[in-house]
Amino acid sequence: MQRFRTTAVAVIVTCALTWTLWLYGMISGDRFSLFEENWFMSVTMMFGSFIAGATSEGGGAVAFPVMTLGFKIPPNVARDFSLLIQAVGMTAAAFAILWTRTRVVMPALIWSSLGGAIGIICGLEFIVPHVAPPYAKMLFTASWLAFAFALFWINRYKDREVHDGIENFMPRHAVLLIGFGIVGGIISSITGSGLDIVTFSLLVLRLRISESIATPTSVILMGGNALVGALYRGLGQEALDPRAWNFWWVCVPIVVVGAPFGAHYIKRRSRLFVANLLYLSIAIQFVAAILIVPQSLKLTAFTVLTFCIGVAAFRHMANRGVRRLEWLKDRTT
Repeated sequence: MQRFRTTAVAVIVTCALTWTLWLYGMISGDRFSLFEENWFMSVTMMFGSFIAGATSEGGGAVAFPVMTLGFKIPPNVARDFSLLIQAVGMTAAAFAILWTRTRVVMPALIWSSLGGAIGIICGLEFIVPHVAPPYAKMLFTASWLAFAFALFWINRYKDREVHDGIENFMPRHAVLLIGFGIVGGIISSITGSGLDIVTFSLLVLRLRISESIATPTSVILMGGNALVGALYRGLGQEALDPRAWNFWWVCVPIVVVGAPFGAHYIKRRSRLFVANLLYLSIAIQFVAAILIVPQSLKLTAFTVLTFCIGVAAFRHMANRGVRRLEWLKDRTT
């Protein structure tokens, strides 16, 4: 109960500040009519914000497929909205995580954030203009399906060895975190979410961190990465889509509650529960993508290739994780 009160205090403080600014913007801009046309996004983010706080998949992991697959909204609009809303919701969750002193992997927050900032800016500037919408959708779902397979593979051993932090942290680990951060930032520039689950995969598969600790770490990372991406889109490129802003206005008061309580909910669950929640959400996204996105031979081949490369890469990371555990044991004997 004491933990709940502490989380509740974090939510109350965040909501008091956010709702005050939001109400001022809604009233001064006469924006309440936006709910009439965009209410479906408010409903979507009731679920999406909880997932954002509770898993290594950000709110964009729910918003992007729902918007692009379910409501036929252009990927660039869905991506801009994902960045904008995560900058609020996942930052609120990050505040709750830090407020309640939930265990996180601090080196990952430092070095992955640096790589993520580089990746998302470079991605928005040089890569996004060359990615066709259907390929962006299938890249998103096929990559995460590959990760789910790899995570399921190593979790066949229910009592596998995990750690609370990066044991014997060295400069090469910082380089690894920066490199994966760059990749995650580039994916975030395309789909609005990516740094969180890419870093999560590195921590869990390669560095053998517990899922229950890697999850809050990834939440904080994505909140910061989304903020960098939104600022660069708005101030650097001056290209944030007005439709993304309209969706943002009707979701802000929801995500500052949902994301922190998602973070509170998951920290009391086991790492296997976290993994099972990821399997379910990723599987639903992939099936929806296959059913909704018009499939061509070329697109299907791209999806299969992405999945196969992803499985190979994630399996390699998992095998390297086994070697790391053996190396750590040798150092202690």
